[in-house]
Amino acid sequence: MSNPLASDLNALRQVAERAATPGRFEQDFHLVPPVGWLNDPNGLCQLGDTYHAYFQYSPFNAEGGVKMWGHSLSDDLVHWSYEGTALYPDQPFDVSGVYSGCAFVEFGVMHVFYTGNVKREDEYGYDYVKRGREANTVHVMSEDGFTFGPKQVVMTNDDYPEDDTEHVRDPKVWRAGDEYLMVQGARRKDDRGEVLVFSSVDLEKWTLRNRVTTEYPFGYMWECPDYFELVDDGDRAHAPEVKVLSVSPQGLTGPEWERRNVYQSGYFVLRGDIHGECRLSPFALWDAGFDFYAPQTFKANDGRRILIGWMGMPDTKEYVNPTVRDGWQHCFTIPREITARNGRVLQSPVRELDRCHANEETSTGSLVHDGARTFDLKVEGIDEQGNALRVEIADELVITWDNGIFELRFVNPDKDSVGAGRKVRFEKLDRLRDVRIIGDVSSIEVFVNDGELCFSTRYYPTRYGLSVDAAGASVTYWDLAL
Repeated sequence: MSNPLASDLNALRQVAERAATPGRFEQDFHLVPPVGWLNDPNGLCQLGDTYHAYFQYSPFNAEGGVKMWGHSLSDDLVHWSYEGTALYPDQPFDVSGVYSGCAFVEFGVMHVFYTGNVKREDEYGYDYVKRGREANTVHVMSEDGFTFGPKQVVMTNDDYPEDDTEHVRDPKVWRAGDEYLMVQGARRKDDRGEVLVFSSVDLEKWTLRNRVTTEYPFGYMWECPDYFELVDDGDRAHAPEVKVLSVSPQGLTGPEWERRNVYQSGYFVLRGDIHGECRLSPFALWDAGFDFYAPQTFKANDGRRILIGWMGMPDTKEYVNPTVRDGWQHCFTIPREITARNGRVLQSPVRELDRCHANEETSTGSLVHDGARTFDLKVEGIDEQGNALRVEIADELVITWDNGIFELRFVNPDKDSVGAGRKVRFEKLDRLRDVRIIGDVSSIEVFVNDGELCFSTRYYPTRYGLSVDAAGASVTYWDLAL
């Protein structure tokens, strides 16, 4: 590294990582930071046969700090190896942090776009929303995912609409015919969130093409935008496209949002063209659990659309993560395959996880398993019996469906409990056909009705075990051998 600042940060990072002691809640198959803080997934892609996952990384402070891009690899989306730090905040245009962005692969070259964050010194009463912040869009290339060329600023604050604040960030790029398109999340000066759509023919000069938002106010900021198209598997005769615009809106208000997380992540089905006339369907959540934010997708070489989210939540005071005592915090979700069927967007754990199944147990109506530390549990045929469901995990996390409500509830709301202060999340659900629950050392992910509804949460058991009660239903349990 020729840049002195990057060299010094690299040396300090290695010192912090060598001193790390992850502790007993380190995950077995979820991507976790080697030390410090992890948040948004960045630059998800497949280059050759290798999956690359970059992530927002603050190695010097488990509760956040200077942001750089950590880097992990996988051959199967299940086993991840940490490979060091890819990008440091080492230039005047990203000195306050290498913020979130994407990787676009074309002709064997990885094109990375990210937000270079700059916060000016607070001597003029800057609020860092309307004044005092630079949001620079930066382009950098790599042929191997490890070594990157020079950074190039392709957009600055002057290139964004005048009625937007200085909160414009998180570029996502893809090819569309003879041009490239980019979406960025933005906060308008009237405190309404929107997605900006840009186009380019050379990945260097970008032109604003569209501004996409709802007809009604829906949050003040739309972070981490993503756009992709799916073929509806339920109507293959006509193979209609389902156009998905994913955003993480901040500032949603009203009774239905007060019972949920402080910030949400979800999607609109888009009618029309992302770069022209379009309208948005009602907003749907990607995940209704406690710990899910800032998801990003990519297209694998085999055509699958893969989503990974941050299993965490910013600006949350009601619950905590005990791993901070061990010097690290947060992880990614399981990579999820995204499909569409009969107009519904579905999520399921990547099929590679099935190869880790071991010690299968089956039963009808009920099952008890002690020591369930990493596991895959399926309960099927529930609606055929018309009965309720109850799953209890680690004595304190109770998952139920009854009277049209699907619920995750921690029995003990104290911050020193299994849920570390988490209490309850629920959604209305008229019918329950099946549930799949994936457990890792300190996380639970729940997929309902083939992934029409999902719930994710961290948890911190003192002992492991589970029990299932679903009269007449088929129950299958596997250990996950990793």
